Amino acid sequence: MNEKTLKPTLTRKDFVSDQDVRWCPGCGDYSILTQTQKIMPEFDIPKEKIVFVAGIGCSSRFPYYMNTYGFHTIHGRAPTIASGIKISNPDLNVWVITGDGDALSIGGNHLIHVLRRNLDLNIVMFNNEIYGLTKGQYSPTSKFGQKTKSSPFGSIDMPFNTPSVVLGAKATFFARTIDSQPKHLQYTLRRSQEHIGSSFIEVFQNCIIFNDKAFSDVTDRDVRDDNVIDLKNGEPMIFGKNKDKGIRLDGFSPEVVSINENISNDDLLVHDEKDRNLASILANFTEKESLPTPIGVFYSEEKPRYEELLEDQLKESINNMGTGDLNKLIAGSDSWKVS
Repeated sequence: MNEKTLKPTLTRKDFVSDQDVRWCPGCGDYSILTQTQKIMPEFDIPKEKIVFVAGIGCSSRFPYYMNTYGFHTIHGRAPTIASGIKISNPDLNVWVITGDGDALSIGGNHLIHVLRRNLDLNIVMFNNEIYGLTKGQYSPTSKFGQKTKSSPFGSIDMPFNTPSVVLGAKATFFARTIDSQPKHLQYTLRRSQEHIGSSFIEVFQNCIIFNDKAFSDVTDRDVRDDNVIDLKNGEPMIFGKNKDKGIRLDGFSPEVVSINENISNDDLLVHDEKDRNLASILANFTEKESLPTPIGVFYSEEKPRYEELLEDQLKESINNMGTGDLNKLIAGSDSWKVS
């Protein structure tokens, strides 16, 4: 029997820690945690090779609840800590768990740079459009005019458009899912894991205490089918309760059309995950009430990874210049006499 035969098969229970889960009853975080624990055994990666890194916020309690290695770090700096982990140990499977405030406010600078470098990290952002842990202040994704504890007369900040930020940073993978759709959430997490490079998932997550029903237009059963379009690579963009609506481009402007004897599937926009321009168009769907909210994989591109390029550079330097001498490096080639 070989080593692979002897290795026990992991189950969801193997990824459940002994810590009591402490989120508010009804919080969308429970669903994200459950689906993550369910799919982890599929990857056939030893628990000792998996690391979850989080910053500060309700979402950032996540590493405590995964029976893997994990770091609960400082506000907004999870991408930086994760970068160090991945560069030092490229064989580790590293996940970053963050929230809209943690990632896009104090952590915005760290986020855009880890994305442009394309380290092989799985970044999952819980977006509840509020600061939940600090009791209901408006966040970078809160809607314009939203009344909160820190904006009692309505927020006058224009909210970030998450996919536009991520794509603008030249991320090689962006997807969106919803906490109340477990199968879709699982699918999206799998796609993130399969992607080689920095992957970013935005999860619409309901904060039942401070921003309840923020996403009711895409979660309520009575209306969600007419307000959500599930992107499928290579297929025309069709949605609606009766699958009788589609997206067509009028020049560069998307519009909703009814599928009938005059408009067929052949007239509709076909999704292409490798088309960055199309992904940018999809990112702006949420800016117009007339357009449905896209979920699924917006964009996926293969590019060299930062840790891969760094390793190649180090090997080339050693081949050309030798292993080097630390004492000589510290002494340097120049010296100064201080009197």
